[in-house]
Amino acid sequence: MEPAPDRDVLLLQRPPVRQSTLVRSDIGHTFEVFVREIGVWWPVQMISRGQQRVRDVTIEQRLGGRVYETWDDGTTVEWGELLAWEPPTRFVMTWHATAVSTEVELTFAELGPALTRVSVCHRGWEALTEEQLSKDCAGPGGYLGGAFNAGWTHILTCLAATAERSAAS
Repeated sequence: MEPAPDRDVLLLQRPPVRQSTLVRSDIGHTFEVFVREIGVWWPVQMISRGQQRVRDVTIEQRLGGRVYETWDDGTTVEWGELLAWEPPTRFVMTWHATAVSTEVELTFAELGPALTRVSVCHRGWEALTEEQLSKDCAGPGGYLGGAFNAGWTHILTCLAATAERSAAS
């Protein structure tokens, strides 16, 4: 009979969700579209608490700032708090949309005068139970079923489309 795996080994089986995209826009513009225009491009119908009730999404642009959605009746629902704020290259926030808070890091890397790589690293999954990890989120199956991978891919696609469209005009 093999010994049961220890907790440290199990934690290694919960790697961060990592996604990235290329945006045909300079780093400053791409960062600004993410933080100032998030309420325009974020897919709230799929990834929010209020869905059709969401009127806006706000990032308070400072260390300790809140990230929250505002509903049509004025209700606010917090998504997290900024743990690091380094415009236009990086910010880190807590993520309260999971059963236990996780952490999301967004980085913006200038690859050329009009090309930016935006990367997300969503970590902290070791704090969740197996049941919490499999709970449906924006898609079926939660973390264990790949819903967070698909969700971040969709989010970054929406960001890129908006940033590229406004950079071209």
